[in-house]
Parts: sequence; C-alpha cells; structure tokens
Amino acid sequence: MARETKLILCPVNLRHTEVDDAAFHEAVAMAKRRGADLLVTTVAPEMERNLNIRDAKGFWGDQLKAFLKARPVEDLKIEAVVRIGAVHRQIVKLADERDVDVIVMESANPKVKDYLLGTTASHVVTHAKCSVFVVRS
Repeated sequence: MARETKLILCPVNLRHTEVDDAAFHEAVAMAKRRGADLLVTTVAPEMERNLNIRDAKGFWGDQLKAFLKARPVEDLKIEAVVRIGAVHRQIVKLADERDVDVIVMESANPKVKDYLLGTTASHVVTHAKCSVFVVRS
C-alpha cells in the first residue's frame, strides 16, 4: 500500500532556473496527483558573493516570488520559504522540521552534467529521512 503524501518539498536553485526547472514541474505534477501541498524553497549562502545584497532573505524571497509568479499553478497550495546556510544541510533540516513526505530536486548543477549525482543531491539522498525523487537534467 502506498504511503500518504501530504507535503512535498522542492528546493530550487534560483541561479540556474533559466537553464532547467524540471524538478519544479515534476513536483507540481506529483503534488496534484497525490493531493499534497507543495513547499518550494531556495537556500541563500551565509555570505553573499555580491556584497550589495544586504538582506539576503528579502532579496531571495523576492526572487522566489518572481520564480513562482512566472510559473503559475492552479488548484495547488504552494508555500515559499527562504533559508540561509549550506544548501544540502538546509534542505534536510527543513524537510525534518516540516515533516516532509517527499523531496523532489534536480540531480546536479547544470554546469556539471558529467557527474551522475551532484554533491547537494547526493547529501540529501543520503541524509533525508523521507523519500527523495531526483530529476535528471
């Protein structure tokens, strides 16, 4: 018997969404099929490369809102969350805190397609307590 899915987490790397947003679309489709809510997150670094970004949570929050606005979804409850820190750790931590049932994420940074599984996805698959669905780019 399949487990009930109430909440799906989809981390998005807003620096690479122009290249590929397949995991987001897969997460939306999965949430609709399973009758689940969708939690979309992006993780900002603790120290921004661009020192002009003084409010990282506000800046990336606005970017995440723009990402979602550009990909309108009907009949689905979507919550957006910005975290700050190491991407792989924050994804697992958020999944644990919110009791996520499934994480849907990209396999790797689009610039490193030679790797079978990126370091972030590899860490999440290894450490998450829930199922992880990895979308190949």
